[in-house]
Amino acid sequence: MNLTVLGAGAWGTALAASVAERHPTRLWARDAGQAAQMRATRRNSRYLPDVVLPAALQIDAEFDAAVAHAHTGLVIIATPMAGLADMLQCLGTRAAGVLWLCKGFQQDTGWLGHEVARAVAPKARVGVLSGPSFAIEVARGQPTALVAASSDAALRADAVEALHSDGLRIYTSDDPVGVEVGGAVKNVLAIATGIADGMSGRMFGADTDQVRGPDGLGLNARAALITRGLAEMTRLGVALGARAETFMGLSGLGDLVLTATGDLSRNRTVGRLLAQGLPLAQILSQLGHVAEGATTAPMVLRRARSLGVEMPITQAVVAVLENRVTPAQALEQLMGRDARSETI
Repeated sequence: MNLTVLGAGAWGTALAASVAERHPTRLWARDAGQAAQMRATRRNSRYLPDVVLPAALQIDAEFDAAVAHAHTGLVIIATPMAGLADMLQCLGTRAAGVLWLCKGFQQDTGWLGHEVARAVAPKARVGVLSGPSFAIEVARGQPTALVAASSDAALRADAVEALHSDGLRIYTSDDPVGVEVGGAVKNVLAIATGIADGMSGRMFGADTDQVRGPDGLGLNARAALITRGLAEMTRLGVALGARAETFMGLSGLGDLVLTATGDLSRNRTVGRLLAQGLPLAQILSQLGHVAEGATTAPMVLRRARSLGVEMPITQAVVAVLENRVTPAQALEQLMGRDARSETI
């Protein structure tokens, strides 16, 4: 099967490298200079400088040629969420099947990926590939499990045929809404846990260094945020038409645990630096990679409010991102909420 990956960032490069030894694969880079450098050095010096790209991987800056390569195969869109609509419009019906890797809600509209596709490419066969995955580990061939979700059973089967290998295990789902909500909201919750991990342990009257844990507010706080964050994610997903059980899978609980606790998580890093007092614009500039949670959070909250879904952790993250409250004030507001039964 011929594959084309559109987008030569970390994740697109990693996935293309992982499948190139088994399938004819092209990686499309928007920047012709970057494509030429990658062909010459067999490395993506900006995003994955320590990974040698397989000789079999073709790297191209010509969009039409890259798409034509996979006209009977599979196209994988590996741009940020902001680029999904443009990619789908440019593709039209030229690809037999399309999966996207981006996670988030589109700015302005607040749409998820399947809603974007329905608006701009209603005749395309589409789905989403998501799950707990740091690009560098996929590029190194370290064991990873992902979920390919689509309402199209044949496309799900194509995703397994194209991507499943000894190092990359592909599960399937017919709940793309749930998979997309999990992939989007977990980035917001990772910012929340990053804030907690980056804050001082001196809270609520504690006045000695003995109370300071190794990770900010402590592992208890992190576990609480992850657990109640999962409840928020599930509430929103069900309201949008997803199945509750999807959020106990790879794209829900799995991706949330990885992104909220892993040191390679960009969104968790954003939270830690916010807790240290750095302004958001400076953090994003220094990061050098896209941290989708920072732009996704307001859209998540907007969709939740339109559906009457309560998401207090997300609301607190948005308030911190918008510099309306400090991390300490956000924490006090969360801890000051009335007691309630533990339900989703």
